[in-house]
Amino acid sequence: MIDLSINGRQYSLQVDADTPLLWVLRDHLGLTGTKFGCGVAQCGACTVHVDGKPVRTCVTPIGALAGSHVLTIEGLASDGLHPVQQAWQEMDVPQCGYCQSGQIMSAVALLQETVLPTDAAINTAMKGNLCRCGTYKNIRAAIHRAAQLQAQAKK
Repeated sequence: MIDLSINGRQYSLQVDADTPLLWVLRDHLGLTGTKFGCGVAQCGACTVHVDGKPVRTCVTPIGALAGSHVLTIEGLASDGLHPVQQAWQEMDVPQCGYCQSGQIMSAVALLQETVLPTDAAINTAMKGNLCRCGTYKNIRAAIHRAAQLQAQAKK
């Protein structure tokens, strides 16, 4: 039995400790916003936050997460949109959309550590998230816009 919090809700999960978090989220809990991409932590499509830090769920065994707090794209905003999600919509970022939940989770993590990131900081933070459609320019613009939205919300 593995006890952990996912999106603020407590779970006691009876799964093999080696099961990747990705499959627990998708197959056991029905949280399908987190996507399977490469399966080897190279594309970032499966990114969620564990205890506030971005992790690749495809290579993170559930057994290593007992007592942890997991945040998925489904739990990012309890009412309305998170500023990053709002910026994503405003900047019309997604094309196929497959990588977007992982991109958004990595962007949220960046903005939690760096309030007003430079282009270079964004490129560094997001380099582990691949987009087959090549929307990197729009992703960078959306992160800048999200930073503005967060700053306005604090005023």
